[in-house]
Amino acid sequence: MDLQNEKCVMIIDENLPSGLIANTAAIMGITLGKEMPEIVGKNTADQSGRLHSGILEFPVPILKGSPGTIREIREKLFLPEYQELSVVDFSDLAQGCKTYSEFLEKMAVTPESALQYLGLAICGSKKKVNRLTGSMPLLR
Repeated sequence: MDLQNEKCVMIIDENLPSGLIANTAAIMGITLGKEMPEIVGKNTADQSGRLHSGILEFPVPILKGSPGTIREIREKLFLPEYQELSVVDFSDLAQGCKTYSEFLEKMAVTPESALQYLGLAICGSKKKVNRLTGSMPLLR
């Protein structure tokens, strides 16, 4: 992976309360690390010799978007030109489940059109990620 030409962003529903924003970012970040372990750097030691786990090797801006904007971007990600991008989505369905088995059961009977996306994480070609998200503001 050429980290110089790669970019990763998260887009989160700007209307969510701060606790759900944090939860959405955490869930997507953990999943992204699982899906793309090569973006996580090696463990390191401080001057005292204490170990610290590796972190992402590049920044991940958190962008804000409306539910409609997030859905529009998610739809574009199904187009052939964006197929090579890595995508993690987090929906209202996922957020409302108490267990992973409940999530699996509900997802199996829910059409994609019924999902409300709380957030998206997108990684891949800097050019393509910028084409999708370049004009979006940071979530502050």
